[in-house]
Amino acid sequence: MADTAGAFPLDCLVIANPTAGTVTEGLVREVAARCGRHTRVSVVRTRAPGDAARAARDAVRGADRARTGEGVRVVVAVGGDGTVLEVVNGLMDGAGPGDRAALLVVPAGTGNSGYRSHWGTRPWEEAVDTALTGLPASLRRLDLARVRERDALVALGAGAGLTAEVLRSARQAPQRGRARLRAGLEHAAARFVPYPGRVSVDGTVVHEGETVLVNVGGGRHRAWQYLVLPQSELDDGLLDVCVVGSGTAPADVPALLLTGEHVDRPGVVYRTGRSVCVERTDGLPLCFEHDGELLADAGTRLTLDVLPGVLPVLCAPRPGPADAKRQERAGSVSEPVR
Repeated sequence: MADTAGAFPLDCLVIANPTAGTVTEGLVREVAARCGRHTRVSVVRTRAPGDAARAARDAVRGADRARTGEGVRVVVAVGGDGTVLEVVNGLMDGAGPGDRAALLVVPAGTGNSGYRSHWGTRPWEEAVDTALTGLPASLRRLDLARVRERDALVALGAGAGLTAEVLRSARQAPQRGRARLRAGLEHAAARFVPYPGRVSVDGTVVHEGETVLVNVGGGRHRAWQYLVLPQSELDDGLLDVCVVGSGTAPADVPALLLTGEHVDRPGVVYRTGRSVCVERTDGLPLCFEHDGELLADAGTRLTLDVLPGVLPVLCAPRPGPADAKRQERAGSVSEPVR
């Protein structure tokens, strides 16, 4: 898809996951009506895993239609980070690099970290209007990553150790939404035992020894509230990597992640690179997640490679340093509409 306003009209497909955290039929109708102010709209409601990817792939398949400006040009993912990942897989599989439709996210899941990485804390209604009227400034080509050993796409980010273990703990928490993720992290942190690990960036070992967590991405925030990669940019062609070693007690991690202060702790490594290898050196399998889903049978070693600038996304223009600081301050006191 050409990065110009002339590449549109914006035929728009809304893909809604009714099982996501806050998706209701009323919300789906509201999103469709909002998009309908700017373009022709159709709606697909998913019923099972894989439906979102299939709908996105089928909607954008066909390079001839894309080049002539006909057919779907924007795909709106209504759901959580898992729904977004499914839609991303469909967009990547459905067309070549120059013909992909643009992704637009409406947050309606538990964490909604993908939306926050695109739009910060602004309400989704404002984001939709800005995205569909602000072209070409709102169209950016963002980086993805791929787990080499699994040939799996990573949209938001990946984690090993404590920030993956939280997904297991959160299943038992009685709270709902982000409160459940926060309770899960605090529960896991109180019991977590660091594991022997190794992390390499572009072939160079940057950490070896006791490991509390490794985060690779991607978006700055995970579970909406945790600033795990505070220096990360969405379209710089690099993966950010943060490793928390034995210098930080696991029980201290939840509070530190809320502000990003973990990066200044002793034993913490923060790097950027194009390829990141995460290992567990005692022969036991890694506890590893990406995009909020645990990877079963992860093995002892996984490699993530950056895919620079491959995904067209409608999101806020890249902020300058002053804008980024204002956004972080706002995020510490604000909550989104949904």
